[in-house]
Amino acid sequence: MYAISAKNLTKSYNGSTNALSDLNIDIEEGTIFGFLGPNGAGKTTTVKLFTGLLKPTKGECSVLGMTPQENPCAVHSLCGVMTETARMYIQLTGIQNLEFFAQACGIKKEEGTKRAQELLKKLDLWDARDKKLSDYSTGMTQRLSLARALINRPKILFLDEPTSGLDPESAQSVNKMISSLAKNTGATVFICTHQLRYAQDICSSYGIIEHGTVIAQGSFATLCENIGCKIKAEFRLPEGDKLEYFNKNSDWWQTELQSEDEMPKLLRSIINSGHEVYEARLVKPNLEDVYFEYTKQKKVSL
Repeated sequence: MYAISAKNLTKSYNGSTNALSDLNIDIEEGTIFGFLGPNGAGKTTTVKLFTGLLKPTKGECSVLGMTPQENPCAVHSLCGVMTETARMYIQLTGIQNLEFFAQACGIKKEEGTKRAQELLKKLDLWDARDKKLSDYSTGMTQRLSLARALINRPKILFLDEPTSGLDPESAQSVNKMISSLAKNTGATVFICTHQLRYAQDICSSYGIIEHGTVIAQGSFATLCENIGCKIKAEFRLPEGDKLEYFNKNSDWWQTELQSEDEMPKLLRSIINSGHEVYEARLVKPNLEDVYFEYTKQKKVSL
C-alpha cells in the first residue's frame, strides 16, 4: 500500500480548463516528496484533492489506502496540513492555539498541552508561547502553523511552502525537524514549493508540475538520467593552452562525464599529455538545472 496514490486524477473548476490533468503518482511511506512548480501550477489543488476538500472531476486518489472524499474524517485524523497562509486565531496566544487544535483533533487536554509545549520548544517559540498571535512575526506564525500541523502526530504531512518567510537559521531548524519526523516515525511528507534549493536539501523524490500537468517525477538521479543532465569536469589551464575536444566555458575547459569516478583518470591523462592544470573541479547538476531543463523541453514540445 502506498502512502499517497493517484490515478488519472483530474480537476476542472469551470468544466473546460483543467487545474489538474491526469495525475498518476505513487508515493511510498516515509518519503519526503517535493511537488515543484510555479504559483498557479496546480499544487494546492492537488493537496485539496488528497485531503478531501475537493472532489475530482475524473480519476481517483487515496491516502493510506482510503479515499479522502469517502472517508474525510479518517483521512484528516492521520494527516497534518500546513498552508502557506496560516489560519489560526490571532486573539489567542501561541500555546492556546495549539491546545485548541489539539482538542479539535480529539486529544485530551493534558496530552494536548504536553505536545504543544514540546513543539513550541523544538520550533524555538517557547519564549513567545504566551504572546498573542497578532504579535507574532511572519516567520513565527509560519513556525506555529507547522506546530499546529504536527500536533496530532500525523502519518502524512502536507506542507505548502513551509519555509516561506523564515530566516536561514529557522529554515534549517524546520528542515531538520521534517527530516527527523520522516526518519524516526516513518511519516510521509508531501511538500509543495517553488524554492528549488530548499527542496533539494530535504526531499528524496520529486514531481514537476506545469499548468496542471506533471511533466516529470522520480528521484533526483532518475530525473537527471531522463533529461540527460550529466556531471561535467572542468579544468583551468595556462593562457594559450587548450584541450582538444573540450568545450571552452569562460576560463575553463569542460567535458561531460558518465560518473564522477572518471575524474581522477581524466586528470592524470591531461597532466601526462604535458598540460599544466591550475585547477580542476567537478560540476554536478542541481535541482534548478534539472527543473529548468524539463520546463524548457516542455515549452519546445508545445
